[in-house]
Formats: sequence, structure tokens, C-alpha cells
Amino acid sequence: MTSRSSILAGRDCANLIGFDLGGTKCAVSRVRNGKVEEIIRVPTGDFATTFAALAKAAARVMPARPVFGISCGGPLDARRGVILAPPNLPRSWHGVAIGRRLTRKFGGRALLMNDANACALAEWQFGAGRGCAHLVFLTSGTGMGAGVILNGRLYEGATGDAGEVGHLRLAPAGPIGFGKAGSFEGYCSGGGIARLAESMVRKQRKIPSWYVPGGQTTTKQIAAAAQRGDRLARAIMAESGQRLGEALALIIDTLNPERIVLGGFYPPCRQLLEPAMRQSLAREALPHSLAACRILPAELGETIGSHGAIAIALQARRET
Repeated sequence: MTSRSSILAGRDCANLIGFDLGGTKCAVSRVRNGKVEEIIRVPTGDFATTFAALAKAAARVMPARPVFGISCGGPLDARRGVILAPPNLPRSWHGVAIGRRLTRKFGGRALLMNDANACALAEWQFGAGRGCAHLVFLTSGTGMGAGVILNGRLYEGATGDAGEVGHLRLAPAGPIGFGKAGSFEGYCSGGGIARLAESMVRKQRKIPSWYVPGGQTTTKQIAAAAQRGDRLARAIMAESGQRLGEALALIIDTLNPERIVLGGFYPPCRQLLEPAMRQSLAREALPHSLAACRILPAELGETIGSHGAIAIALQARRET
């Protein structure tokens, strides 16, 4: 298995610069001593203010002929390096040709990529997916998406939109996610679990103490209550775990991956989700394909976005 540091060792990685652009925070990273190092992390605000802060920090460490990897939620025009209209970013970001902005200011070249694909590359190269040729990485934050590695290469599809598994419908009705009731995102994203809780709480005679009315209950609060033994909270997490297993069975039967790596809220909630998830998988997935697939929590934690941006820069360097 290739180590994280060996991939980034050597002078040829010193010109890699990562920009991770998210709805909550943005970060700039570089490679130093064979490791990904964040230079700055700032809250996401309007484009002009946020970009100015990122560019100022990047300028202090900018190498000659930089290669930029830019990770951002979609929709994107990755070929032209343009952020289109991601719902998690302020409108001032929409339509920004971020690749051209960076190369005009600093020179070099840039590659923009969907954040789920970037995270898949990151876990494949530096995390739980190291050493395998067929990997599916699942995000599970506010939304739900996937990045897919097939035969040792990132699979992006005809329009760069491969991996939008959150749109899969798991039930005729249910919590809404990805604009669709009963979708994978509706049942299994962080936002979806909160909406699932809303519907399940409404059926109770007694409102639980952890519940915050008005759609303000978070998955973190639900998970904490479940870990304390609250029966309703555990039932909510079990329902989500069941649906997660059903969706993973579809992925396993269709793509036959060696590993599925789950990020976002899954690693800290694994004990709450896994029993029901495993029961669904045993019931729904093809046994031979399931036996060949390891399902693992993501390893990179809070730094996955910065690792993803650097992984994009590595990809850009290989493509030229």
C-alpha cells in the first residue's frame, strides 16, 4: 500500500496549491515536507471578500508555475473552470471563472472539480481507499453525493455529473432531498436525517427533550440523544441506517467496488447506523459482490477538503 507521504514527496509536488471552496468555509493548502498543509481557512462570505483573503494568503507561499486544484460543490463547468450556481454558495460566486482568476493572477494552470470527486481522489490517494482500483466515496453532509474510481481512474461521466447518488429514490414518499421525496439524500444526508426526525417526532404524543422545533434540530443532536439511549433518536438513526444499506446495495450491485468509503457524519455515527445498514445489505445486495466489498469510514476527517484540492492539482499535473 502506498503511503500518504510518498505520493507527495519530492520537489515536483512543491508547486501544487489547493483551493477548497465550501458553503461554510474556504481553505488554501500546499504540499510541505510530503504532507498537505493548510495555509489559511476562512468562513465563506461574498466572493470578493473571501477570494481576496485566500489570494493574499496564497501569495505568501506561491511557487513558480503553480498548479491549482480547485474543489467546489456543483453545478460547475469544470472544462472552462467556471462555478455555475452551487446552492451552498452566495450568489456572488455564481458564474465566477475561478480557474482563469487564479491563473491570471499567479500564472500556471488550474483544474476545477466537483467536491465529491475531489474527496474520492483524496481518500483513494491518501486515506481509506489507498491501494484499491475500484472505489466509491460517499459524502454525507448537508447533501449526499459520490465520487467513483473505476479501474484506477476517476469516472466523471459524459457531463462530469457521475456519482449523483443522492437523487436515487428509495421509497415512494419520505423526507425530501435533492428535490425528491424518499431519496437517498432525503434519508441519509445530515440534512435529510434532520428532516426524517421532523416527520417521526410529529407522530409522537410526547415531544422529546432534544427536539428543537421549527426545523432547527440537527443530526448531531439526534445522534447525541441516540448515544444516550433515547429510544426515538435510536429509531431515527436505525431508519437512516436501513436506507443507507439499501442504497449501498444498489451501488454494490451496479459497480462491484472493492471499497466504499463513507465520509461526513458517518464516521462519528457509525455504531448507530451500521447494524441496520448491515441487515439491509445482507437482504438486498448480491452476496458475491458484497463479500468482495469493504465498507469503511473516511480517514481524512476535517482535512478531506484540502486533501481533495491537492489531489485535483495532482490530477491536473498528470493530465498535461
